Amino acid sequence: MILYACISGHGYGHGSRVAAVLAALHARRPDWRLVLSTPLPEPFLAAAFGPVPYERRPCRWEVGVIQADALGADAPATLAALADLECRLPGQIAAEAAWLRQQGEPVLVLADVGPAAAELAAALGAPLVWMGNFGWDAIYGPMGGPFGAWAERCRALYRRGTALIRCPFAMAMPWDLPVHPVGLTAGRPRGDREALRRQLDLPSEREAVVLVGFGGLGFRLDAALFARWPEHRFLVADPLLAGQAANALALPPGLRPLDLLPLCGRLLTKPGYSSFCEALTQGVGIHLVRRDGFAEAQVLSDALERHGPHRLLSREQLLAGDWQLDLPLTPPTEGPLAAGGEGEAADVLLSYAPE
Repeated sequence: MILYACISGHGYGHGSRVAAVLAALHARRPDWRLVLSTPLPEPFLAAAFGPVPYERRPCRWEVGVIQADALGADAPATLAALADLECRLPGQIAAEAAWLRQQGEPVLVLADVGPAAAELAAALGAPLVWMGNFGWDAIYGPMGGPFGAWAERCRALYRRGTALIRCPFAMAMPWDLPVHPVGLTAGRPRGDREALRRQLDLPSEREAVVLVGFGGLGFRLDAALFARWPEHRFLVADPLLAGQAANALALPPGLRPLDLLPLCGRLLTKPGYSSFCEALTQGVGIHLVRRDGFAEAQVLSDALERHGPHRLLSREQLLAGDWQLDLPLTPPTEGPLAAGGEGEAADVLLSYAPE
């Protein structure tokens, strides 16, 4: 059996989510071939999947939203990229369908959440399971103007799937498909926690350690801002920043942010599905910087207020160093979300596998 996963290159969160689910699937069916069809870079995939074997096909199945930076969108660039990809997709679909037929094995398509995967599944006559907490129809619609037509096209393609694995923090996905809700989808930290703490010379008090993460694009912060918090140690992705701020440490190569979360008390970040899942399952408070121009961001922010300990920050507060690390976390208004969604999603995939 080939599980062919079309993974969005919009951000690392999609890849992290799929990695968690496919790790659970691999534990159940190690004989399945896992093929990752994605523009996500190989170093990220290698770290995300760890010991889980996979094959990679460097394909792009959707544009998503072109970002000006980690906190803002570039609408004109997104429209240009959508038009360009539309011209390239027919050739890619034909090539991938031909390659899959050559393998001579049954195929199950998983898509997170590129609409064009529907065309590939149709060409193969294969079942298609969507997985996500939103579709691009819900993102493009609020952007208005010419994005309205793209939203309608995406929704029509989504309705051609077989089923939907609906993840937490979900937007409306009115695709008229069988829906399978799951809990938080998060991988498991790797390595020995205490050995890692000693290796990095981190304080034993988790509240003194803060992970700073703004996704694959990152977000450049002035090193002087970290000096405002001398009693905290910060784990950052940018080695240059770590060299400039005395209390900042670069993430060691090969380690995922998830591997470091058990050592942290708080996460300073933008709205992001996988970041939320990982932090909440590891008991880490989230200091959330609001994001503009992306409809999912408000949904995530609202869900965090309901389900996770948090502080909400503006972009201006972030840039001023007003990170509120000395203040208690605001408790959620409702209870926590259930974990274990990666295993539930794996079971759904098994149920749709062709004979």
